[in-house]
Amino acid sequence: MKKEISGRGGRMRAEIETNSGTRATRVPLPGHRAHAFANPFKIEDLLIFDTCHLGQILIMSGMRPEHLAWAIREAPSSLMQHIDACLPEDARTAFWQGLASPGTKDECAQARHLLLDKLFWELTYWKTPEMYAELVAGEHLHPGIFQQLGPVLQARTVLDVGAGCGRASFAAVEHGAALVYAVEPSPGLRNLFAKKLAASSARSAIVLCDGDFTHVPLPSQSVDVALSCSAFTARSAQGGEPGLTELRRVIRPGGYIVLIWPRPADRPWLATHGFHYVALPQKQEMSLSFASWESAWRCIRRFYAQNTLVQRYLRHARQPRIPFSVLGFNAPCDYCWLQV
Repeated sequence: MKKEISGRGGRMRAEIETNSGTRATRVPLPGHRAHAFANPFKIEDLLIFDTCHLGQILIMSGMRPEHLAWAIREAPSSLMQHIDACLPEDARTAFWQGLASPGTKDECAQARHLLLDKLFWELTYWKTPEMYAELVAGEHLHPGIFQQLGPVLQARTVLDVGAGCGRASFAAVEHGAALVYAVEPSPGLRNLFAKKLAASSARSAIVLCDGDFTHVPLPSQSVDVALSCSAFTARSAQGGEPGLTELRRVIRPGGYIVLIWPRPADRPWLATHGFHYVALPQKQEMSLSFASWESAWRCIRRFYAQNTLVQRYLRHARQPRIPFSVLGFNAPCDYCWLQV
């Protein structure tokens, strides 16, 4: 069946209606879970992703192809072509059928809202990496984490996957790593990392690479330690079974996989895969700490916009620190480790 796009998909819709013969059963949209963040992104912003990564994050989103079609019904034809190029054949057919038989105006708006919320963090990494870097700058890890990892890192070759702007990579070098391969899929975050690296004394000890949990650009058994900080989860799109298999592939026998600041919900999954959990004591409650009150307010208005408790606390305290208990999630004072 020929796929042709014209007038925001109008010609393709007509062709599907003429040639498809049968229609897929109409499935209603799932419920939309509330989020803390304020989402500034538009559907056209999906054009920032390359074809490979767009395909991965659309799978990660869990959106049905017909609902994806509803979400982009009013999008430029260039985005329709971009999505068409990254979908597998079975999903592509359902996608174009969804364009030919769209939902109501309200359903399309809801689908668009749902999709953009599902992709909020990926869009943040790719479209507004500076905002993400500003947030991470306030998320100070418990100093005991890398102090405890020091003996494992000393004079070793280390892999940091989902490296972001380099938080864990630089810490690994500071605690004795001989060489760090920093793997990060977002071009924007890699660019920020590269700028920091160029001004750092660690620049000769860190190699910045494109890749992700399932595509580590290193030979098998090439590193002594593989770590990831606040990036690996039990979900396949963010690590999971495929990611763990890839990390095991690149680790030398006797090496370690270390996951820093794991999600509490993932601890049972990690335990079943042989990981040991370590939580470090806090001498005083840890806080999200920014360079200025203005920086704190800017990040809170983006990433915690719906959390009125956090905003009230920041207004009242008039200081750029917010306890993690006020934020409502665990402090970065724990990690899981596994010896391969």
